[in-house]
Amino acid sequence: MLLAEQALNGLQYGMMLFLMAAGLTLVFGVMGLINLAHGSLYMTGAFACAAVAAATGSFWLGLVASLAAAAAAGALVEIAVIRRLYARDHLDQVLATFALILVFSEGTRWLFGSFPLYLKLPAALSGAVVLPGGLHYPLFRLVIIGFGAAVAVGLWWLITRTRLGIRIRAGEADREMIGALGVDIARLYTIVFALGAALAGLAGALVGTIQSVQVGMGEPVLILAFVVVVIGGIGSIKGALVGALLVGMTDTLGKALLPGLLSRVWDASSANTIGASLASVLIYVLMAVVLILRPQGLFGARG
Repeated sequence: MLLAEQALNGLQYGMMLFLMAAGLTLVFGVMGLINLAHGSLYMTGAFACAAVAAATGSFWLGLVASLAAAAAAGALVEIAVIRRLYARDHLDQVLATFALILVFSEGTRWLFGSFPLYLKLPAALSGAVVLPGGLHYPLFRLVIIGFGAAVAVGLWWLITRTRLGIRIRAGEADREMIGALGVDIARLYTIVFALGAALAGLAGALVGTIQSVQVGMGEPVLILAFVVVVIGGIGSIKGALVGALLVGMTDTLGKALLPGLLSRVWDASSANTIGASLASVLIYVLMAVVLILRPQGLFGARG
């Protein structure tokens, strides 16, 4: 029962990472842009959801607001700042997007203060359900898993079955050629960046129901999102999904099982501390192994 519960927790955590990493891998793959401010868009979605839900009493309106606010912020950032960085060196992109982190953090602190906000789940999503085998599991965590699966299917359909998806894939392969064929590259990049921002905002809103919404909440998850992108392969939605699930399972099962195994050697307190640390290290060991065996990532295109 413990193993089944932790596997579901790992699946839920992986789906959250996928929502974050999917937008990041789109932007990275299509635009070749290293966007450190992606975590700030995640935070923007969480604060928008918390503020609108508190003002209206509706979590669903807050969820819509998280998508709209993050997408609008992403489009504005792309037009005002990012557009000037495409032809610049990656170091310039890192410095500029790091500056955006500071702008977003201080702007959010000015608007909402330094105290954390809390999102309350609607009654329909509260409580637990009984799964086969008698396992009681929180309903909302299952909803998050369903959200992640639905987004994965939606992105697959968008990328492989729509005209916009054809342009996104073509822009990833040869942006000069599609520009010569009459595609508005600037508009395409704004749409892709806004889509990636909206996915990050959705992830932030969903995570805000599990933990507090606070300034700086996007930076820790941004590191894991980059790990997911590297493992899955830059520009690959399928890779982002598989990489996110691998990272989620590795982290969750490691933190659940390693302390128990280490308690046979050390005392309980030391086993818990060392086990949690080793579980975090395992994520980067996984990334290192993937890079050794497949430098382009699991589903990345060869250079």
